Amino acid sequence: MIGKLRKKFVAVCMALVAAVLLSVLLAVYMSMYQNLIRTSDQLLERALQNENIRPNFSLEMGGSPIMLPYFTVTLRGSTAYVTSGTYQELEDTQTLQDIITRCLAQEADSGTLPGYSLRYLRQNHLFSKRIAFVDMSMEQTILSQMMRSYTGIILVALAVLLAISIALAFWITKPVERAWQQQRQFISDASHELKTPLTVILSNAELLSGAELSGAPTRWVDHIRSEGTQMKELVEQMLILARADNAVSTAVFEQVDLSELVMDTCLAFEPVAFEAGKGLEDRIEENIVVTADPGKLRSLISILLDNAIKYGKAGEPILLQLSRTDRFARLQVENGGEPIPPQQLRRLFERFYRADASRGEQGGFGLGLPIAATIAAEHKGTLRAESDEKSTRFIFTIPLRRS
Repeated sequence: MIGKLRKKFVAVCMALVAAVLLSVLLAVYMSMYQNLIRTSDQLLERALQNENIRPNFSLEMGGSPIMLPYFTVTLRGSTAYVTSGTYQELEDTQTLQDIITRCLAQEADSGTLPGYSLRYLRQNHLFSKRIAFVDMSMEQTILSQMMRSYTGIILVALAVLLAISIALAFWITKPVERAWQQQRQFISDASHELKTPLTVILSNAELLSGAELSGAPTRWVDHIRSEGTQMKELVEQMLILARADNAVSTAVFEQVDLSELVMDTCLAFEPVAFEAGKGLEDRIEENIVVTADPGKLRSLISILLDNAIKYGKAGEPILLQLSRTDRFARLQVENGGEPIPPQQLRRLFERFYRADASRGEQGGFGLGLPIAATIAAEHKGTLRAESDEKSTRFIFTIPLRRS
């Protein structure tokens, strides 16, 4: 799919560029052709008017003079005289007679003699006729050289533009390719996550259906309830991300006292941290007000605290800090533990990703941090992760409410 998209992009770009270049070439060709015709006509008119013409009539074209050989003939009765021009040894020859015969056979007083590559202009006088001829081969040579030169330039330009188009195609479709790969990975991981609880539910349901109605199957019912609850949570989290992908915002913005909201959420997690053998410390600056959806902000804070409690080092406290800068509120949740390698740190906000090697498998679906990042983006804020030998930190910033 991505390959076809790139090929189509390159094909469209090259077709448009080729059309433009060919249009320019045609315009230049027609301009040059008309200019050469005007030059020939000027020479023919001056020759018939017996003006003093330089040995080779020229016109500056692109810095180089175009040399146009010519000659004039005067007819009196059946006698022809070459009266001026640059042609040598032409008078009283069979060639001259054939040229004059063909010219007189033409109905128009001006035209061309293709067999001799001549352009002519004829004037009738009282007792004579005057005919001026100019060589057309020079026009053809100039046009041929011009076409060869411009064709070479266009071919080189097309080759360069083809390389640029290919590079642009890869650059432009890179986000599409990444989204496509993420979608495929998302489907694969979601199928894997749903498969396990479904297997447990079906197994327990089969055992339950074959057992007698006594107290024995109670644990199987509990298993079904537990796995069903996990599936419900997974589906709800996937729905949140799907709505974000479709740019469907469900946030209801209002004025929120972020300091109070963070304090309430922190108090709710103190028992959870205590049961995990970790303390929960907070440093919350008062009266920080933002415009936000309080429910979604509470979810974001809960995700960060839950993440810190799950993956923090046993015996070390979780530190939550809320402060303000000139234009932003800054929330930082910090926990001790082994540092997360940079290659894994960059992937923490990918869906279904869990850095098990460095953090240990603590349950969950790997959708919490992506949901938190989605909430941060929805509130025009940012969420990033940092990790070093001392601790791992998640930092959330959100614009302060405008006065």
